[in-house]
Amino acid sequence: MEDCRRAAELESRIFGGDAWTEEDFRESLCCDYAVYVVARDGDEDRLTACAGVRNMCGDGDITNVMVDEAYRRRGIAEHLLRYLMKEGEAIGVRNFTLEVRRSNIPAIRLYEKLGFVSEGVRPGFYDAPKEDAFIFWKRETDRV
Repeated sequence: MEDCRRAAELESRIFGGDAWTEEDFRESLCCDYAVYVVARDGDEDRLTACAGVRNMCGDGDITNVMVDEAYRRRGIAEHLLRYLMKEGEAIGVRNFTLEVRRSNIPAIRLYEKLGFVSEGVRPGFYDAPKEDAFIFWKRETDRV
């Protein structure tokens, strides 16, 4: 809960008009079917990354995957997502899904590296700017 304000600020810097508010994060954290993880720079006590998952009847909806621009390309997102998926499995998640902007090639490559497969498109899903989203899934049957 103590990171909700910082998470909302980080998300606003990264996603602009599509960002969650501090209240959105607080509401999600109150749900027993949700897990959120953060990464901090210990030297500055700065929130550098955040990701969440909500268990929707065994399907984990991964939300708010974000890494501060100054901390990208260090493996933080991969580490965060691997940890988040283990935590998701602990609350009963068997399959994971997420949306990603069509133009976000670095994120797409990471999701594919983690075993996610594109299974569809949500036309016009994102605003500011308007853009389609790829729908990615990592299903229990796809795991090694």
